[in-house]
Parts: sequence; C-alpha cells; structure tokens
Amino acid sequence: MISIIKTNKLCKSFSIGGKQLHVIKNLDLEIEKGAFTVVMGSSGSGKTTLLYSISGMDTPSLGEVWFNGENIAKLSNDELAVFRRKNCGFVFQQIHLMDNMSVMDNVLACGLLLTNDKKAIEVRAAGLLAQVKLGEDLWHKFPSQLSGGEAQRVGIVRALINDPALLFADEPTGALDSASSSAVMDVMNELHERGQSIVMVTHEPKIAARGDRIIYLRDGAVVGELGLAQYSGDEKTQRMEKLQMFLDRMG
Repeated sequence: MISIIKTNKLCKSFSIGGKQLHVIKNLDLEIEKGAFTVVMGSSGSGKTTLLYSISGMDTPSLGEVWFNGENIAKLSNDELAVFRRKNCGFVFQQIHLMDNMSVMDNVLACGLLLTNDKKAIEVRAAGLLAQVKLGEDLWHKFPSQLSGGEAQRVGIVRALINDPALLFADEPTGALDSASSSAVMDVMNELHERGQSIVMVTHEPKIAARGDRIIYLRDGAVVGELGLAQYSGDEKTQRMEKLQMFLDRMG
C-alpha cells in the first residue's frame, strides 16, 4: 500500500507555567492511502495533538511529517494554510456552521476559497449533499433548523468540497445522540468505501469499530495497534469483540 502520512521522530511540546509539557514523543507513524485509521487513548494521551500535527493545523516542535511525499513540518504558516485548503478536510465535534448562512452557502463558502468557479462548486456541493442524504428541501435552511446529525453531515460535505486527499475527524459524533451518530458513521463508511482516506479521533468503542485500523496512544506514544480490515461491515459483533479485547489489554 502507498503511504499518505509518515512521521519521523515527531515531537510536540507546550510551555505551561515555565515548564515543558511533552505531549507527542518521538513518534514514528505511517498511515496508508485509502485507509480508515482511528486514533484512541485516554484523555491527555495526545490524540488531538497528533491529529493537528499531521494535518498541518499545528507545527511540530521537532521531527518530520511527510504528507504525500512533502515534509509539511518545514512549511511556513501561510504555506500551511494553502496546503490545508488543497489537501485536507476537517470534521470537528463542534460543527461551527455559519448561523446566518444557509446549508448550501456554508458549503459554497469553503469551496470558493480554492476556486472562483462557482458553478462547478455548486454542482459538486449538490452531488455531495445528495450523497450524504440531505435532500434539496434542506439546502436553503439555516443551521438552527437542522438536527444535530443533519448539521454534522453538512459539516462533512463542507470538509469534502475541495476533494481533500485526507479527511480528518476529531470526535465527530461526540455531541450527537446514538441515532445521529450511527447516521454520521454510515456516511463515513460510505466515503471510505469510495476510497476516501480518513483519520478519526474518538474515545467511543462503538464508533472506533467502524474503522479498519486502531492506533492506541498513551503519553504521546503509540502503545498498541489493531487491524479490523479483515472483517466486513456486516461483521459488527466480531469487530466489537476484537476491539474490546484490544482495549482491555490497553488498560
């Protein structure tokens, strides 16, 4: 398989009260193109910091991050902003849709950051909204008129509008009820089946079981991995059993 992400001795530290807090420590990691990779770990283990470091949302303190063959750790802040727009999509727990803009306009606003071809963006937006099962009756509604699950699906479309090489998701179901969470994860799995590379952070085993590779972090280092790709999406019981055994070993 071809790697989309490689890290070499990745470190990330923060200065707090005059002391250095080492969140990511000499981490070597490889993520394959087309994979659905899930990052787990207890609170404070470095999950979100890792996601931000490998996506160009934050700059590593030391080490390298190779994204499709380019060392993004060497890019300036302005260069990183351009890189993210062209290569990355982001889905967060807090969806951050613009309240005074319709569903369609929220999506178009992101697409037009990369191109002035509004017609092409409108066509792509319509196709993506239909793909995540958001009908035309919702396109001109405002975020306050949507359910949590509908709003998060808009967030996913917004993240996909520029056809990113990699979709990053940070606790995408953390603020949703179980039915909405399942609907959002169905969309994620459909995207993965179409070839979308995904890296997702979650603490929920039921959500993590949707991925095909689990990475477990502790104190900024990878302490365990589990492969689930050999189980089809219909083999949910087997996936959950394997994942639960793995999490029990991780403590």
